[in-house]
Amino acid sequence: MSPRLPFAGAGCAALLVAGGCALSPAVTAPDVPASLRPPAGQVVFLEALASGVQIYDCALKPDGSGAHGWVFRAPEATLSDRAGGSLGTHYAGPTWAGPDGSTVVAEVTAREAAPMATAIPWLLLSAKSVSGAGLFGKTTSIQRVHTLGGAAPTAACGPDNTGQQARVPYTAAYYFYRVGP
Repeated sequence: MSPRLPFAGAGCAALLVAGGCALSPAVTAPDVPASLRPPAGQVVFLEALASGVQIYDCALKPDGSGAHGWVFRAPEATLSDRAGGSLGTHYAGPTWAGPDGSTVVAEVTAREAAPMATAIPWLLLSAKSVSGAGLFGKTTSIQRVHTLGGAAPTAACGPDNTGQQARVPYTAAYYFYRVGP
């Protein structure tokens, strides 16, 4: 078992609803460019592995140019710990929702290109709103790193296929931060 498990014990995510799990201090912040580091005083408390899709629509670009392109709509992913235990879901907002009903909605504050050209960027996000006292209830910042896939389609997008949707598979690691210690 990896020493970076965010919870003590496999299957701990299922006990979160009942409040039976303690967060482990074993989560290590990833090595990222300076622009993707959270503000001073925040500590990492959770690693969530995402597996899902990035959803794009063929539409007029929002830049007012009148050109068509693949426009990002939303993520749709499941979140798990390294042992495979469920940590919730990730969807439009962007929102992360835990099995205990807690949620965090965030906004992008910084981005860096992923090491692989076919991967979505690495991000730093700041919490706009949180709800619930559970898993995500104290989140202040989130990093999206170690992305694979998810980049906008390379297929043509124009007037002939306006409205077409593409669901591009991706994986990523999300690191959640709170005010320390």
